[in-house]
Amino acid sequence: MPEDTAPGPAPAPDTPEPGDSSRPLGAWGCGGVTLVGLLLVVGTLAWGSWASTDFPRVAPEEMADRALQRSQEAYTVMGFKRTIEPGVKDTGVSTQNTLGTAFCYDGGLLGLEDDIVDGAYSMSHTWALDHVPASQAVPGLRRLHRFLRDEGWSVTSYREGERGGSWDLFVQRDDGDERMSFTWYPDREYFTGGATVPCARDPEWKDGDAGPAGGDRRPPAFGPARRD
Repeated sequence: MPEDTAPGPAPAPDTPEPGDSSRPLGAWGCGGVTLVGLLLVVGTLAWGSWASTDFPRVAPEEMADRALQRSQEAYTVMGFKRTIEPGVKDTGVSTQNTLGTAFCYDGGLLGLEDDIVDGAYSMSHTWALDHVPASQAVPGLRRLHRFLRDEGWSVTSYREGERGGSWDLFVQRDDGDERMSFTWYPDREYFTGGATVPCARDPEWKDGDAGPAGGDRRPPAFGPARRD
């Protein structure tokens, strides 16, 4: 008489065979999730790189005025009264009132390589005063620090000079596209300030134009702005 054999376990219903393409998306496992996450990151970086070239079309004189306004507001908050003529005779020693311009870059694919964006530029204004004593620089810089913070600027660095070192204030906003910096050197009573505004495209730019737009701009005499 043959022996009875116990039946084996029944197969699980709808269990896919190895390699079955009918596996649902939720069953991809860690490898599938990692791949999806990587694609999302790559897409985000690529979009950010492309979007970084979408600069507004603004004439250089308008962006220069914007940089000057930032400087004038800070100058007024500091309490300075002197008027600074355009130009600089001796950098780091004499007064200064100059405009500068620089190229803007696209960040490259995924931010790995930078290329100049045709017609794009960034304007900046730099100013400096000599013979600035501690009695003026210290309370003025502290007042400016509070003012800019209250106005929504992000303070990236603030240092009150130690052991005779320099006093520094650096601020930014709009993800760092707009920046200002201020430094006072106690040993030579020299104060410097500067404002850089976001990149823009020159509406008048043409293929073959050399150098960043706005390079020929010269500022007017610089002094405190009126505060109503």
